[in-house]
Amino acid sequence: MTGFGAILAFDVKGGKKAAFDLLNKLQLIDISNNLGDSKTLACHPASTTHMNIGADERALLEISEGHIRLSVGLEDCDDLLADLSQALNNMGA
Repeated sequence: MTGFGAILAFDVKGGKKAAFDLLNKLQLIDISNNLGDSKTLACHPASTTHMNIGADERALLEISEGHIRLSVGLEDCDDLLADLSQALNNMGA
């Protein structure tokens, strides 16, 4: 195996509210605290896996309130991109 793995992380401008808005708009991708399944899953670490870590330590780990982790599964990449695209385009709607 070469290259990158199946976990992607990115920040959404607008903090926790924007991150939750994006997650709630996903239709194909499920929200879960447990990553690493055959299905693509999304997680908001600041309110789940890293919620017991102080804000200063989360900042050192580059986990902002807008941070989302995506564990890519076996779905067709075009379907995943379409789901992320529609969720991003419908944020705030």
